Formats: sequence, structure tokens, C-alpha cells
Amino acid sequence: QVQLVESGGGSVQAGGSLRLSCVASGYTRGRTCMGWFRLLPGKEREAVATIYKNNGNTYYADSVRGRFTISQDNAKNTLYLEMNNLKPDDTAMYYCAAIGVCSGLTVTGDKSWGQGIQVTVSS
Repeated sequence: QVQLVESGGGSVQAGGSLRLSCVASGYTRGRTCMGWFRLLPGKEREAVATIYKNNGNTYYADSVRGRFTISQDNAKNTLYLEMNNLKPDDTAMYYCAAIGVCSGLTVTGDKSWGQGIQVTVSS
């Protein structure tokens, strides 16, 4: 019902920047928020940032606050993640998600996921 296509990943040196994009299509009504998650090697998936579609309220993990910015263009059904001052610990597979219910970084309800996009930060 919902398809998500991510782009903008790659490899950068520490201190560099990347901008991830996620284009949503299909029946997105009922998904009240969008988010970015990441899967670090050998670790559980963690929420990076979420944003409410209607009011634009945002929530960030402590580890990225002040460095990452989540934003959206609802007219284009597109989600963005601007990542600045990247660190090697940011290296992960990043996933875009369309979500039924967000309570801060906690997500419940129906969820759709992109295929994931790799971000690699070298020291």
C-alpha cells in the first residue's frame, strides 16, 4: 500500500555532511508521521528522528540532536534527513518509515519501511 524509496547515502569523512531523501507513494492516509531509523552493525535498530505530517513537530535521538535535521515536503510526499558533522559512530543502514502513530521516537500502528540506504563515515 505504501512504497518508500530512499536516496542520498554514501561514504564521507568524519565531519562531512549528507542529505537523505525518501519519496513516499501509494495510500499514505492513516500514516500520521514519518521517521528515520538506523541499524548499526551488531546492534538493534534505533530511531534517529520523527516528524508529524500535519504540524511538523520533530523529535530527535540524543546522539544526533544538533547535528541532524528532519524535514518534509508534504506536497511532494518527500522526507529528508540533513546530516551534518558526521561521526564514524553514525555509520549504519538508514531506513525511512511511514508510521501510524508516533509518540516521540516510539512508533506503533501500521508501519512501512524503505529498503534501507547505507551511510559510511570514515575516521
